[in-house]
Amino acid sequence: MPLVGVVMGSKSDTEALQPTLDVLRQLGIDYEVNVISAHRTPEKARQYGQAARSRGIEVIIAAAGGAAHLPGVLASWATLPVIGVPLASSELKGIDALYSIVQMPAGIPVASVAIGAAGARNAAYLAAEILGLKYDEIQKAYEKYRKELQGKG
Repeated sequence: MPLVGVVMGSKSDTEALQPTLDVLRQLGIDYEVNVISAHRTPEKARQYGQAARSRGIEVIIAAAGGAAHLPGVLASWATLPVIGVPLASSELKGIDALYSIVQMPAGIPVASVAIGAAGARNAAYLAAEILGLKYDEIQKAYEKYRKELQGKG
């Protein structure tokens, strides 16, 4: 059963989110991938957010560019941690998406990571840290990764 829901606003975002999927796979974290647009399919976003917890999802990673409403919309419907990944999909190179994600109103938090591939990877690592509080095998896989990272420094 997937623990992480990876959601992107458009199929064209697949390549940008590949680092997220690679890290989740590397750490042995089950995930699902969905394409849901906050603007083109708002009802699908509502249904996904409301049903995520009952389907076993414990963390949502939502990526969007431009106005980047997807992470916030999902956070408005789900009482789960939502990690927003700002994508560089406009002339502003992702700064617009970053601002949209970090400027959520009080009471509807969305965590944000950096723009680009590093942020996409960090979204998966943050999800691992969250899930590692509950799942020993995920905590051990993440700690192993961090030890290997220290050896590269």
